[in-house]
Amino acid sequence: MPPIAVTNPGTGEHLGEVPDLDASAVAEAVDRARQGQSAMAALPAHERARLLLRVADLIEAELPELARLLAAENGKPLPQTRGEVEAAIRIFRGYAGEATRLFGRQIPLDAVPGLERHLAVTMREPLGVVAALVPFNYPVELYAHKAAAALAAGNAVVVQPPARCPLALVRVAELIATAGLPAHAHQLVTGGVAVSRALATLPGIAAVSLTGSTAAGRAVAELAAATLKKVFLELGGNDALIVCDDADAEKAAEAVVLGRLARGNGQICCAVKRVYVQDGIHDAFVGALLDQAAKLVVGDQLQESTDVGPLIAEEAAERVIAAVDRLVQDGATLAAGGTRRGAFVDPAVLVDVPTASPAFAEEIFGPVAPVARFTDPLDAVRMANESPYGLHAAVFTRDISRALTLARQLDVGGVVINGSTALRAENLPFGGTKDTGGYREGLHETVLDFTRQKSVIVMEAFA
Repeated sequence: MPPIAVTNPGTGEHLGEVPDLDASAVAEAVDRARQGQSAMAALPAHERARLLLRVADLIEAELPELARLLAAENGKPLPQTRGEVEAAIRIFRGYAGEATRLFGRQIPLDAVPGLERHLAVTMREPLGVVAALVPFNYPVELYAHKAAAALAAGNAVVVQPPARCPLALVRVAELIATAGLPAHAHQLVTGGVAVSRALATLPGIAAVSLTGSTAAGRAVAELAAATLKKVFLELGGNDALIVCDDADAEKAAEAVVLGRLARGNGQICCAVKRVYVQDGIHDAFVGALLDQAAKLVVGDQLQESTDVGPLIAEEAAERVIAAVDRLVQDGATLAAGGTRRGAFVDPAVLVDVPTASPAFAEEIFGPVAPVARFTDPLDAVRMANESPYGLHAAVFTRDISRALTLARQLDVGGVVINGSTALRAENLPFGGTKDTGGYREGLHETVLDFTRQKSVIVMEAFA
């Protein structure tokens, strides 16, 4: 098959190419990984930790180059890709620590009559070979969560980088090859749907971890069911931000600008995608939002001054504009932005958005902020919960009792009070409810998910 060409989405410049592997090539990689996994599992925890720290050091040594390469192929502005690589370094170091904290338990059998003299303990063991399917929007950071966790637990990992922007991960894999891991314990398989299907179906894969769309998650889960793989899914989101009438209008607007319009070019699962504003503060909020959005710089992602770069591809920009057009057709008013130049989309603010609009219920993956009104905060919660997604939500209010009450009623994986939903710290459980997948990914969760428990019972251990 011809290789996959990788280009700068803003300029079209050719950046490189990667092989488009078929299912047989993936199967060969998985067979090799099973050998590498045996060697990885045989390493003591302190040695796995040392290797992960070594990987973090190697990535850190090339941070500027990796950030620039990622910006060029992905479209996110350079300061943001620099922050993403820094997060990956922290994640590798964090999982190095977790490698030494895979604790078992001593279970008191004297809770059961007749078993008083026996001793039971549990041990954590690796699953085997973990497949990591990585999305385009934060490829280096999300790769780190999957690959570092798998290796920390003694697994091998087979990584599928995103087809449109694989080059930064290709370079990371080259660095890892020099870190001293057992042969074949870490491999990249580049390509498209054929690679994903193979990883989901091959019996040599013990678990699949995917961050991506809900449609992709369903497809992978259905394929994986045939071999009873473990499947870990972190999928789409349509995060709601609720602005109550006692909120700080400027801060709430800033949360939308920095957490949606100028973060990842709007291509973030946990970005603010729906804004509900109470009547009493609506006009002040919209005014602040328009003022702040007007100051955003759209342009070359390799310039330090750029706030919003090109989307991952021109087709992605076309889909965003189509969604904006559907909102307008349903009765919303386009107050700012919403024009496209190739893969660039000027940040769009829409007001008077009808909450019943089907386009409002969809996940728009780009720099678009649709604003709707509400009168009663409980109505805002009801509308937020009507979404099939349940990743994050945010509430702006000065009333802490109201904030906590609404947070408890929101059917989501995380609620941010007086801040943007676009918040992810590596030591927090991250994930959502409903069509978001139900999984939680984070330093203290993923490494355990990538292990299995074994019970060992010593009969007549006590006299």
